[in-house]
Amino acid sequence: MTKDGHLSPEGFEALRMRFQKQSRKAQAYYTVMHKVREFAGNDDAASAWMNEPLSKFDGKTPAQLVSDGREDEVLGYIDSL
Repeated sequence: MTKDGHLSPEGFEALRMRFQKQSRKAQAYYTVMHKVREFAGNDDAASAWMNEPLSKFDGKTPAQLVSDGREDEVLGYIDSL
């Protein structure tokens, strides 16, 4: 921030990049959730599945994998079920 309380150009750019990263993660999460709902039947069941450790992925949950940027692996796994 600058002395007058406004964001500096560098601060604004950092904030924009952070927002883009969070937006990408949210989009990936909802893409996976939509796919999970197809076999789980509803949002509650899909949310529960997203938080279940998967042995195929060394005990990581689908939510953790998506957060790590591995949503394509999760989608591939769902397709294999």
